[in-house]
Amino acid sequence: MKILVTPTSLCRDPDGPGIQRLRAVFDEIVLNPHGRPLTADELVPLVGDVDAIVAGLDEYTAEVFDAAPRLRALARYGVGVDRVDLDAAAAHGVSVARTPGANSLAVAELAVGLVFAVARGIPFLDASVRSGGWPRQEGRELTGGVFGLIGFGAIGRLVAERARGLGMTPVAYDPMLPDAVFETAGVERLDLDTLCERSDVVSLHVPLLPETAHILDARRLALLPKGAIVVNTARGGLLDEAAARALLDEGHLHGVAIDVYEAEPPSSSPLVGHDRVVSTPHAGGHTAGAVRRMTDQSIDAVIAMIEGGVPEGLVTPAP
Repeated sequence: MKILVTPTSLCRDPDGPGIQRLRAVFDEIVLNPHGRPLTADELVPLVGDVDAIVAGLDEYTAEVFDAAPRLRALARYGVGVDRVDLDAAAAHGVSVARTPGANSLAVAELAVGLVFAVARGIPFLDASVRSGGWPRQEGRELTGGVFGLIGFGAIGRLVAERARGLGMTPVAYDPMLPDAVFETAGVERLDLDTLCERSDVVSLHVPLLPETAHILDARRLALLPKGAIVVNTARGGLLDEAAARALLDEGHLHGVAIDVYEAEPPSSSPLVGHDRVVSTPHAGGHTAGAVRRMTDQSIDAVIAMIEGGVPEGLVTPAP
């Protein structure tokens, strides 16, 4: 059997424990040759005779599945499946799984760190001192503010706990969850527009779906209080980047922090490079602990699927 492995964290060490586990099951392992997420056109010539894939942030379209007649299992190294055509996978008999919860803590901690970075302009101050400067820049305090969470799944709830520890009041929007989840967490449930009107910080924690694309658009961004901070560590496309840039330039927003972009790498993002934007390279899940958990869970999943089992995190119909 043959497997394609594309996550850069896994491919970096061909002799690492994760790859060694796969060598015990698969006769041949093909590693990502480009050191970055692969496009559909780049995947097509690689998948013709593979039986399984451990997938990074690559583009798995219907054309990719058409080109992979032997493919039976695809395990996402992460939680998002918005770049996998699940209908095409199911039509081709390919089981798809993800690694739920593996990077929740890592993403939640980055989200909180980015709020501080924007509130106090930490990257600018650091760069200024490194270059010999000694600037005075007025930041903003977080204590006493309202921390709005768009999405209240595992990551959103972890962020809420940390926001409360900072002396902020967390509020949340998530139409998919019952009231009991909010009540148990002690977090007020709000509709989306009300959340925007009340929040000094808004952090995005929802998947990218047709109904969530540009969920923070120009109208909703304008509802935020003057001086608000926006953070996106979830998926590019949730935030209207052009609208956010306009409100930054108008002085309505204090700042924006982004770890994910409408196009990656973000060569044409209107936000990257702005004085009050902190940009990171889709690094939310890149901690030693998260990498270890994603490695273990994705490999467990792909082996289970190849052997006819049903792994945790299966997102296509069970075989």
